[in-house]
Amino acid sequence: MRPGSSVARRALVGALSVAVTLALAAGVARAAEAACERPVYLSFDTGHMGVAPLVAEVLQRHGVKATFFLANERTLTGGSSLDDTWAHWWRARAAEGHAFGSHTWDHDSWLADVPDGLRVKPSQGPQAGRVRTLTSAQYCVELDKPALRLQAMTGQRMASIFRAPGGKTSPALLKAAAACGWTHVGWAPAGFLGDELPSDKFPNAQLLQRALRDVRAGDVLLAHLGIWSRQDAWAPAVLEPLITGLRAKGLCFATLRDHPRYRTAANTLR
Repeated sequence: MRPGSSVARRALVGALSVAVTLALAAGVARAAEAACERPVYLSFDTGHMGVAPLVAEVLQRHGVKATFFLANERTLTGGSSLDDTWAHWWRARAAEGHAFGSHTWDHDSWLADVPDGLRVKPSQGPQAGRVRTLTSAQYCVELDKPALRLQAMTGQRMASIFRAPGGKTSPALLKAAAACGWTHVGWAPAGFLGDELPSDKFPNAQLLQRALRDVRAGDVLLAHLGIWSRQDAWAPAVLEPLITGLRAKGLCFATLRDHPRYRTAANTLR
């Protein structure tokens, strides 16, 4: 026997043991997910995409399916969240079985209803930061664009659900969206996970504790794939313990395709 071979063998056995343990744990988690009757619905809006690889890795490791709402947002690398650089990332999420909705192409935040349409302020695109007015038909185009881009990137059609940026809506906006087949999805009060808040006033530990205390079965949860204003990024510190902590409370994770209120729209493809 060569010197050190027994040490190497023990190391290999140890590594294999860890891999088997992790695989079994993931299998148990997936089985529990399938049988769980107390779901919560984790959703992510696009952002600067800085934590997108980490989010994907954590979701995959824990067997969690989420719903992503897509807008064409500026990224840390100077591109945009729906450009060709990110197409492979979205293809992988589609292959994993996640669900997808629209977040408007230019991230248009509603400001007011006006006689000729909707007054909005996009945070992305060539008119970023400038107030503009969209007719109902033009707003529908803004909702449709992410669906068309998702299909081009992944071959998968988008669900007929959307989330207005900031969750800001009006009866006129909802009516306009419904007329072209879109259903709005907000989030539960306890489901606001706080990654948009300033980290000096709302540290990650506090946000995690609050979510584990307050989230209940049936809640739609909201986070992002990167927030520019938060100094202490949320996902690296909170996402994984949130998943394990909520499961320890007997909750599980599902996409909006299974939500009793949204399942019809979420299973109607664009």
